[in-house]
Amino acid sequence: MLQRISTIAFHVYRESVRARVLYGLAALALGSALYSVAIGAFTLGSAPRVVSDLGAATISFFAILVSIFVAGSSVYRELEQKTIFPILARPIGRGEYLVGKYLGTVLTLLVFIAFDAALVLLIVATMAGRTPWMTLPVLLAPPAALALLAWRRPRLATVLPAPIALATLGAAAWLAGVAPDEQRVVLGMAALALLEVGVVAAVATLFASFSSPFLSVVFTFGVFVVGRSADALAKLSERTFGATVKHLGVALSKIVPNLQVYVPPRPLLTGESAHESLATHLLQATGHTIAWATLLLVVSTALFRRRDFA
Repeated sequence: MLQRISTIAFHVYRESVRARVLYGLAALALGSALYSVAIGAFTLGSAPRVVSDLGAATISFFAILVSIFVAGSSVYRELEQKTIFPILARPIGRGEYLVGKYLGTVLTLLVFIAFDAALVLLIVATMAGRTPWMTLPVLLAPPAALALLAWRRPRLATVLPAPIALATLGAAAWLAGVAPDEQRVVLGMAALALLEVGVVAAVATLFASFSSPFLSVVFTFGVFVVGRSADALAKLSERTFGATVKHLGVALSKIVPNLQVYVPPRPLLTGESAHESLATHLLQATGHTIAWATLLLVVSTALFRRRDFA
């Protein structure tokens, strides 16, 4: 079973890294990171902090967009191209197929987040005192390596982005050690962004199991918006909004995943919080992601097994 799931996940990962839309979103993330540099230039001695804060926010935002796009469209794409029929004709259960799709999406997001976080960390390192001669090789090496692989070893070009991304992130994190607070903010938010997209991708997989890509994207984005507002919905004032809206807000806050868990305050990320450590928060967020992803995938499998492809 694990071999079948991993094969499907690897196939989703390879198809996703070839998608042009993914590269478009990566270009937008790059543009946002450079925009943070322009904003930081107008601050007095706080440029690294501005870059890390805005960069962390863009990592989360664009990772959500990628997860919704990949998870919401991959099942329908195979239905449209009729490639799902020979897959399911083999000894592969529909549940294994969906889980493989989900894990492939998460692997794709791991690569995207790692590259994006590495870029932000390299900008922070440069602003904090590292010379361009140290940061530029780390910045230029990954695209050069991928371009060389695409020319000489096309098959490896869709396999090696994951280890290259992780190696680049490790090198960028070491260089950003000159600004430890900003390093912790970017790395902490990158980890939380990966955990958050683990939930969002599971939500998109749920809707993709029975609806079209457009509706999957709309419904998933709606759940994301409500999930990011879960704490506020649970605390609506009855005097201002009325009892009906108050009860509706409380109900929604309990039904949808609380995505506020993945956007903690800056003091927690920098280790300045006296109430909770970052490690404890990451552990709790991991449990939150595993619980919701498992529940959503179980429901997705039940719905997908009832779906008629004829």
